[in-house]
Amino acid sequence: MYDVAIIGAGVTGAAIAHKLSAYQGSVVVLEATADVAMGASRANSAIVHAGYDCQPGTLMARLNVAGNAMMGPLCARLDVPFQNLGTYVVAFSDDERRVLEELKQRGESNGVPGLTILSGDQMRAVEPAVSPDVVAALHAPTGGIVCPYELALALLENAVTNGVTLLREWKVSSVAPGQQGFTLTSEKGESIVARYVVNAAGLYADEVNDMAGGEHFEIVPRRGQYMMLDRSVNQMVRNVIFQTPTQMGKGVLVAPTVDGNVYAGPTAEDITDKTDVDTTPQGLAQLKELSRKSIPGLPLNKVITAFSGLRAQIKGLHDFIIREEPNVPGFLNASGICSPGLSSAPAIAEMVADLLQSAGYALTPKEGVVTTRVRRKKFREMDCAERAAAVAENPLYGRIICRCETVPEAEIVDAIHSPVPATTLDGVKRRTRAGMGRCQGGFCAPRVMDILARELGVDMLEVTKNGGASRLLVGKLKEEDNL
Repeated sequence: MYDVAIIGAGVTGAAIAHKLSAYQGSVVVLEATADVAMGASRANSAIVHAGYDCQPGTLMARLNVAGNAMMGPLCARLDVPFQNLGTYVVAFSDDERRVLEELKQRGESNGVPGLTILSGDQMRAVEPAVSPDVVAALHAPTGGIVCPYELALALLENAVTNGVTLLREWKVSSVAPGQQGFTLTSEKGESIVARYVVNAAGLYADEVNDMAGGEHFEIVPRRGQYMMLDRSVNQMVRNVIFQTPTQMGKGVLVAPTVDGNVYAGPTAEDITDKTDVDTTPQGLAQLKELSRKSIPGLPLNKVITAFSGLRAQIKGLHDFIIREEPNVPGFLNASGICSPGLSSAPAIAEMVADLLQSAGYALTPKEGVVTTRVRRKKFREMDCAERAAAVAENPLYGRIICRCETVPEAEIVDAIHSPVPATTLDGVKRRTRAGMGRCQGGFCAPRVMDILARELGVDMLEVTKNGGASRLLVGKLKEEDNL
């Protein structure tokens, strides 16, 4: 019996769990996959939006601006990489310049501070690689970049430290209201009971909502494709460069990451399959064309990987749904959290906590709450003296497993034994960056698998890429085969 069950361990569910962990009561997070941040939080633009794009009066507008203001202090407290670079939207014509004026007015209505419009020459003085065809740019100084999956992980690590329970590979198959609360059952037949349920199930939030009997809505997956460039390009693009938005979203951008890479994306296409994260030749061709429109010299021969992510768009509504369902007391939706969901996450958590309190859940502060998280300094960030000291303290620092990202065995072992432990190859990758470099795991993957098997006490044949049936090895070669 739990007080609150949160369905979904993306950045929205993680932020809600983190918020509730400061109060008395039992909270459980139910995640369908093998790890946290496996949906939209795994593959998105990683932008902390300023809030000029949202329509005034919407939840998106209010929560984006509020979440933006909360993001810096939150990341500082949880030791999550965050850079307040500011963002730029470039225009290539007089018509697009007028769109910038509209965005500026919209942003000012939303309460976004410091918006200014630059000339094309002023934009090129800031970012010399920008196209000579740019005639103007909107500058939003409160925009920034963050690592979305590291933020979700930090939020949940802190929540677990403060007593929240995280159940992974627990896909909800039914939500049944009753006198004692809600009985939630998994596909494996496990059951729990919770007085309150918060639906933060991302792409599947409409299905969970229908299980509980909430007012119907439909989520349409919107696929966005990306290209990630090698870190050697990091001095070419130092700012977040958007193009003017369209009806399908904020448009293709070229931007740095907090880890020093440069990427381009996303495209935008509505699809029907909520599992289709394939890249396509057409999508990547479009991405190459549009990214070079902003940065003509972008060296696309430096692309090290391409990937795609899905956004949860609510059909017929360009806004979030955050409410207690009036016909299902105690069941709250935090649904349709598409862009700017990452930016809004801290404010969404505040709103959900207030809604729970209005529904009868007492927000009684808990004693002894841990409010900070200290991330151990990465080996790649250390100077020579610090590295020598680390190796002297723990010899596993002296064994580099991922050469591209300079990840030692010690950091992989730490990730496997963290408060929210890595149990898969991708889980290690997201926590340590082992496999995210130029060779994309070609060198380090077998070594990481060996460490996972050893530390988890399983056979290497049981190690998976991302949980479920995603096993990487199918058997062992017989010694007598001499292979």
